[in-house]
Amino acid sequence: MFVDRTLLLQDLEQFLNVSAISDYCPNGLQVEGKLQIQRIVSGVTASQALIDAAIELQADAILVHHGYFWKGEDQPIVGMKQRRIKALLAHDMNLIAYHLPLDVHPEVGNNVQLAQRLGLTVTGPLEPNNPRNVGLIGELDVALSASEFAARIAGALDRAPLVVDHGQPIQRVAWCTGGAQGYIEQAIAAGVDAYITGEVSERTFHEAQENGISFFAAGHHATERYGVQALGEWLAQRFGIEHHYVECNNPV
Repeated sequence: MFVDRTLLLQDLEQFLNVSAISDYCPNGLQVEGKLQIQRIVSGVTASQALIDAAIELQADAILVHHGYFWKGEDQPIVGMKQRRIKALLAHDMNLIAYHLPLDVHPEVGNNVQLAQRLGLTVTGPLEPNNPRNVGLIGELDVALSASEFAARIAGALDRAPLVVDHGQPIQRVAWCTGGAQGYIEQAIAAGVDAYITGEVSERTFHEAQENGISFFAAGHHATERYGVQALGEWLAQRFGIEHHYVECNNPV
């Protein structure tokens, strides 16, 4: 079964509420390909490895969380960017990307999907008064030690997290997937026991240690695998098209 690209994009725009979210990149269609879409390949980042895999699978479109044309990046299409876009155009393949809309969505969003995998019950937003809030707060059914929670994260994400252990039981948790280590300040203000994100900075260790909070850096890629998969499955069910998620290993 095929779906018209225009219809698919319209439904994605509405489902993800894209127009309501200010972002650092264009959300939606970034590189135009075939009008009729039958097979979609999803992945975290529109890397050359993902494009090559999509070409091998004869995909009509690639759906990603990290696309192109970020605010502040060099504009000339040269080098790595040229090779990627050239491959997409040569195979008439659409590139569709959703960044913040895919982080914050209450059903297929990265943060909600991560919570499901870690056994966290969402209780509210990390920043209630921020219209672009991307973090969440939730609770574990039972309190865990930092080492027990780290083992749960490693089992769910197939990646051992970096841990700053405050030494106290963890039950109330804040999290924000990806490169959101700066949000530890909001987590501290919220009074949670632990904060989870993808990446870590040198100062994060001291912020966690001196403010009495445990911290887990579980990987930017690893924490953001699941939203795009859920969105791809939503499209497959809605339009009766094929969806294949491709895991391109990234230890960061």
